[in-house]
Amino acid sequence: MLVIKRIRVDYRLAVHEDRRADAERVHDIHARFCPVARSLAGEIDISTHLELP
Repeated sequence: MLVIKRIRVDYRLAVHEDRRADAERVHDIHARFCPVARSLAGEIDISTHLELP
């Protein structure tokens, strides 16, 4: 049986230089407001990575 223990989400966003700080700020807090992440919290380890090329 397949058991999911962790999920990693990679974001790669192209944003204008003057919005870079906004993208980083939103990335830092978005999981607190995501219904899926909140539903899985404590059961499955969820991590995210943000790349701003």
